[in-house]
Amino acid sequence: MNTNIQDYIVKTPNMDWQPLVEKGTHYKGMYVKSLRYDKTSQRSTSIILKFEPNASYPYHNHPSGEELYVLEGSAIIEGATLHAGDYLYTPPNFKHSVKTETGCVILFIVPEEVEIL
Repeated sequence: MNTNIQDYIVKTPNMDWQPLVEKGTHYKGMYVKSLRYDKTSQRSTSIILKFEPNASYPYHNHPSGEELYVLEGSAIIEGATLHAGDYLYTPPNFKHSVKTETGCVILFIVPEEVEIL
């Protein structure tokens, strides 16, 4: 195992926001920074998403659940409005969409790829 801590630090201020594109679908008004990329599954499991005002992510399922923490702004998930500082855990197979009226930045931990429904 590599024990050089510098190899595990991600300097997010030095990263550019990338358009969110999944399986060829470009989600307008959404941008991503990958914090942790899993080479085995070939996907990012820890990300920061930035939503522009009125952006939304479609209804989807989390086979292994997810964790999220709102860093800035507010988001609406299944009718609940989450604000900066709010944390949400969704259990395995929890289905929902995400939208924002104001714009927001959210940290997501997603152990398994989501399924768009």
